[in-house]
Amino acid sequence: MKIAQIAPLFESVPPRLYGGTERVVSYLTEELVRQGHDVTLFASEDSFTTAELVPCIPRAIRLDPDVVDPIPHFMVMLDKVQERAAEFDLLHFHIDYFQFPLFRSSRIPMLTALHGRQDLSDHLPLYSRFPKMPLVSISLAQRLPLPGANFAGNVYHGLPPDLLKPAPRNAGGYLAFLGRISPEKRADRAIEIARRSGMKLKLAAKVDQADAGYFSGVVEPLIDGEQIEFIGEINDGNKCEFLSQASALLFPIDWPEPFGLVMIEAMACGTPVLAFRCGSVPEIVEDGKTGFIVGSVDEAVHAVPQLLMLDRNKVRSRFEKRFSSPQMTREYVAIYQKLCQRNGGLLIEDALADIQPGT
Repeated sequence: MKIAQIAPLFESVPPRLYGGTERVVSYLTEELVRQGHDVTLFASEDSFTTAELVPCIPRAIRLDPDVVDPIPHFMVMLDKVQERAAEFDLLHFHIDYFQFPLFRSSRIPMLTALHGRQDLSDHLPLYSRFPKMPLVSISLAQRLPLPGANFAGNVYHGLPPDLLKPAPRNAGGYLAFLGRISPEKRADRAIEIARRSGMKLKLAAKVDQADAGYFSGVVEPLIDGEQIEFIGEINDGNKCEFLSQASALLFPIDWPEPFGLVMIEAMACGTPVLAFRCGSVPEIVEDGKTGFIVGSVDEAVHAVPQLLMLDRNKVRSRFEKRFSSPQMTREYVAIYQKLCQRNGGLLIEDALADIQPGT
C-alpha cells in the first residue's frame, strides 16, 4: 500500500527527548516500511526515517524558539498533504482534528488516530459536525466520552521488540518515575509512595513551562537528592538503563490517560508497573502479572512488596505478546485495508466489528 503518515510538528519523528505521539508515529512508519509498504512521512525536517520524508517545518516546534504560533505551520503541512493526497491509498493523520474541514469530502480513504484525552466538552460539537470521519482509539477507555463517534477500531501502541531489553538483573534497587512533571501525572504521589515504602525514587522527567509552578511549589520541596532524586529529561539512549535497573515503575496518575506509553516501555525492560486505576490503565497493566492496579496511596504502599516479587521474565513475555510494533502495525494495516474497500474511506461500522486489539 501507499500510505501517508501525518505527524505532529511539536517534536521530531522520533523525538530527541520526550514525545509520545511522535515516537509511536516513528515506530509505525518504520515497521510499515519493513513490512514492504510505500510510506511517506509528513513531519519536521529534523526527523529521521527510512520512509520518504516531506519536511513541513525546519525544526520541531518545541526545539525552535522562533516559533510563537504553531497553527500556521500545521496549515502549511495540510496544504502539502492535500497537494499529494491523490498519490496515496490512505492518509493516516496523527494531528488531532486539524484536517477535518479540509478533508471531509475527500475521496481518498483516511484515518485519524486519537492520541489525546477525549473527555473535554469542546470535543462534542466537533465530532457531531464531522460524524463520518473514521477514527481509531488507542484504548477503549479513551473512546468512552464519544459513544457516537465513527471508530474504525482500537489499536494499542507497540514498541520495536529489540528497542528496550531487560538487564541481567535489576541492580538499581530504586522505584522509577518517567515522563512529565505535571499535576495529572502526580509525581507527588510517587514521592509519598517511595517515602512510605522506604525505597529510593528516581524521577526522570521533563518540566514544561506550564507546569513550572507545580514543580517548584509541590514537587521540588520534596526532593532531597538522596532518597528522592530528580534526574530530569532523558533520551532513548538512557531510557533502557533507567527502566531496566529499576525495581518497578510508578504510574500514579490522576487523569483519564489515553494510553501511557511509559507503562509498556517499562514492561519491555521486564520492570513491573504500579499504576492508579484511571483511563487506560486496566487495559494495559495485567493486575498480578505485569504489575498492580491500585486506587489510593495506601493501597500502593501495601502492594509494593508483592510488586517487587513479580517475575520480570513474565513481564517481558507479556509485553512481547501484547505490545510489539509488528503487532500494532498489522492491526493498523487491517483497518487500512477495510477502509480502502469502502467508498473513499466512508466507514460502515459493522464491516469493521471483527477488528479487535491484540491480546
